Amino acid sequence: MTKRDLVVRISNETGDVQQHVLDIVQKTLNYIAEALAKGEKVELRNFGVFEVKVRKARVGRNPNRPTTDVPIPQRSVVKFKPGKEMREAVFRIPAAKSQAAPVAAPASAAAAASAAPKPQV
Repeated sequence: MTKRDLVVRISNETGDVQQHVLDIVQKTLNYIAEALAKGEKVELRNFGVFEVKVRKARVGRNPNRPTTDVPIPQRSVVKFKPGKEMREAVFRIPAAKSQAAPVAAPASAAAAASAAPKPQV
């Protein structure tokens, strides 16, 4: 799902103009990014928590020259911990679906049945 998809869905459900919804979504994302840039934790109930963590400095390897060590300095990264409801919803997805996301899902069960290969007799 893209930001555009999100805006269209919200606009259709609320009847609000897409440009107004886009402004609200963008401001929300900007405020989240701004808070994270300040090192603050952003907690959205029933969704999850965004938090800034510091990765330790470490030594990496250049695959083209494995004998050469490459120092990687410590840096800040954003970590996301999903909320209970999201974690449970994702947990219910069968493993095969979550690993190989389909490019285009059939519109209905009839379309899925007609798209399935027919057994040879």
